Amino acid sequence: MKTNQLQAVNRSTRLLLVVVVVVVVVVVVEVTIIVTVVEEVVVVVVVAVVVIVVVAAVVEVIVVVVVVAVAEVIVVVVVVLVVVVVVVVVVEVEVVVVVVEVVVVEVEVVVVVVEIVVVDGEEVVVVLEVLVVVEVFVVLVF
Repeated sequence: MKTNQLQAVNRSTRLLLVVVVVVVVVVVVEVTIIVTVVEEVVVVVVVAVVVIVVVAAVVEVIVVVVVVAVAEVIVVVVVVLVVVVVVVVVVEVEVVVVVVEVVVVEVEVVVVVVEIVVVDGEEVVVVLEVLVVVEVFVVLVF
């Protein structure tokens, strides 16, 4: 009878260890991706993993089912975090792309006021005012 119980505990301990290792690996991978974007949520996930390990050390057999359920929740949270990171990255990329612009400038010089002056018996055209027209076209690249 004791042998069966020990085998059950050993199996549950191994399963628990596998689940915890998978969760920790997923969390570590996600932490490297998300650390600059969502630090608080990652801390919550890490705290959840620590709580799972502590509870598993106390009650191994019962915790296996709970760990599997919590691991699924953590995986869902991690997937949501990945979606948030992708959305944030896409928004940043869109902002960067919108900032790209091409400016085409056309300059026209228009003489507005002239005066005809006679110098040494010859008529000379004197320009008194010049108007410079600048046309600017801004093309945004999306």
